[in-house]
Amino acid sequence: MRILPHDQTVLDHVAARATAIVGRAVEWANVNSSSRNAAGLARMLDLLEAAAAPLQAEVGRLPTAGSSSVGDDGAVRPEVHADALRIRIRPDAPVQVVLTGHYDTVFPVDSAFQTVTTRADGALNGPGVADMKGGISVMLAALEAFETHPDRARVGWTVLLSPDEEIGSPGSAPLLAELGARAHLGMTYEPALADGTLAGARKGSGNYHLIVTGKAAHAGRAFDEGANAVAGAAILAARLHALNGRREGVTVNVAKIAGGGPLNVVADNAVVRFNVRVPDRTASDWIEATVREIASEPPFPGLSLALHGGMTRAPKPMDASQTALFEAVRETGALLGQSIVWKPSGGVCEGNNLHAAGLPNIDTLGVLGGDIHSDQEFAWPASFVERARLSALILCKIASGEIDALKLKSLRLETM
Repeated sequence: MRILPHDQTVLDHVAARATAIVGRAVEWANVNSSSRNAAGLARMLDLLEAAAAPLQAEVGRLPTAGSSSVGDDGAVRPEVHADALRIRIRPDAPVQVVLTGHYDTVFPVDSAFQTVTTRADGALNGPGVADMKGGISVMLAALEAFETHPDRARVGWTVLLSPDEEIGSPGSAPLLAELGARAHLGMTYEPALADGTLAGARKGSGNYHLIVTGKAAHAGRAFDEGANAVAGAAILAARLHALNGRREGVTVNVAKIAGGGPLNVVADNAVVRFNVRVPDRTASDWIEATVREIASEPPFPGLSLALHGGMTRAPKPMDASQTALFEAVRETGALLGQSIVWKPSGGVCEGNNLHAAGLPNIDTLGVLGGDIHSDQEFAWPASFVERARLSALILCKIASGEIDALKLKSLRLETM
């Protein structure tokens, strides 16, 4: 591969818009859009629709599926989620690329971390500036530049921006699955590490909520008449924790036990919340069966158990399609003087969903940054243009056929 004159025109288009690419990400990061902040998510949708206008593409809001949540009192409640935003062009082109991102963040509406500042070393510090409002700005910049390429007609693309990735994509998962099944290649804009390293193989993840129901009684007068749900939850949590180390690469994190009440009352309710991570499908099947076995056996009489949740994202191994795609991206990056390397990650993202649906994808094409999900979250401003140029050139090479998206898709289907 080499950079052709029309590729260079695309790259120059990105470089000329450096200030705007960074500036709009800062503007977006100053809008609180936590996964359950309906007003903030609505504001972000308006801003993203406006940002998509220069693409001259079809822009529309898609409803997401409903889900349920388990309260600390053990009650199961229905949940609704904000709309996703779809931007697409040339849906009948011979090569279809899906680009995904999320406009929600982990920072609640009452968080003290609300605005972007610039650190002494020049890095931007702000909520979602790396994860992933910076990534969305990079994505849109690359697409706008690609639309000046003479071979663009060969490639159709669809952008899906979801409102619920930070809570496991319960509402947008069906949309991701549909796109992944029919497209040829995926590009997702989670941040890379601060040194530019990409995530390679990813573990799968599951979120569970185990409701423990007991029987209330006076702790002094009638202790023996009660069944203590909190005590039962503690025993169950210990059983779950004991699964660690039993199978290579499988971890179980008991994150929270909620429930109980006054000290003189035998607790009649508790909820054990836990997350599991698995390296492959066999491990996923094992942990799911083992968790359900534990959840089927109350630790002592008088308790009843109800398990909610399950595996939310399948593992994403470095199969033949992923390996070939990463090599193509590495070669593309080298044309720009960018050294592309990758390593396994225990984290999960929409790339897991897309891969499970049959789509080879790179899922850390966003900005260079770090300390995400904390008030130290940062992004390097220079990386915005650098990463947008990488994505733009990847799209150019897909259009030219030098990155063979159809072959990559075929490789992925062979391993399903």
